[in-house]
Amino acid sequence: MNKSSSAAWLPGFVALGLAWGASFLFIKWGLQTLTPIGVAFWRGALGAATLLLVCAATRQRLPGRPIAWGHMTVMALLMNAAPGFLFAYGETHVTSIMAGLLNATTPMMTVLVISVAFREQRIDTNQMIGVGVGFVGIAFVTGAFSGLANNSGVGVGALLLATLCYGLAFPYARRYVSTLSYSSTSLATTQICCSAVLLAPLALTMKTTHAGLTTHAWWGMVALGSIGTGVAYIWNLRNVKLAGSAIASTVTYITPVVATVLGVWLLDEPFHLTQLVGGLLVLTSATLVQQRWRPLSVADRATRDDARVGS
Repeated sequence: MNKSSSAAWLPGFVALGLAWGASFLFIKWGLQTLTPIGVAFWRGALGAATLLLVCAATRQRLPGRPIAWGHMTVMALLMNAAPGFLFAYGETHVTSIMAGLLNATTPMMTVLVISVAFREQRIDTNQMIGVGVGFVGIAFVTGAFSGLANNSGVGVGALLLATLCYGLAFPYARRYVSTLSYSSTSLATTQICCSAVLLAPLALTMKTTHAGLTTHAWWGMVALGSIGTGVAYIWNLRNVKLAGSAIASTVTYITPVVATVLGVWLLDEPFHLTQLVGGLLVLTSATLVQQRWRPLSVADRATRDDARVGS
């Protein structure tokens, strides 16, 4: 790839890595005022409003076929509503650093789901090795070897359940969404709108705030919703178009680094050597399951896009 072509996609790539990496900080800020349900709902509502404005400005229409809305509702549940709540809930028990590190287990979860429920999307030996490495990485990140240390098992469980939702979403999208004849922006907008609608009844019937609005909570939710859940989708689609899915998906490796730096710098969160080791193992797992590193030469080669996933 020449210098001029990389100059076209690199700014958006870096911006996406920063936006998704900072999401865990923004969740912590939002939780100063909002409950986990409140954080999940408002990030979806603000993201939907942002993407609807983009659709209006670019004159793109939302899908008209009920089947498209059905599939995007499933995607909204798996990619936004459920993990949006679970990450927020998890961060009431653990640090934003741990949330960022465990978010990088998404490729591993995707391979696990494919191996059980989407058998037509084949996986190979290197990817299964990556799953094993990922589990060891999780053990180091969470302190499982020492009884979770001071970490909350409930919080860790919520975060891993969130990444399992992502793991379900990606192969589902490959089977059912990739064949829909609508623009990516239109589908993304539909998905985020469905997420806001799914969470609206809970937001109306459950407590969404627990304290007065703080400046950090305000800006955190605006950034999390409008940028991390709205504009970030556009950046991701543009990166795929300009650089290809292989390069675009490597943003997975940036987000935990950004989350760690911001957690230490702005939240004074502790960062231990075991988390560094675990984080490196989780990223190694991602390179294996995304087929960027193939230490074993195998005849049974999986389709690469099956496991190339983002944050």
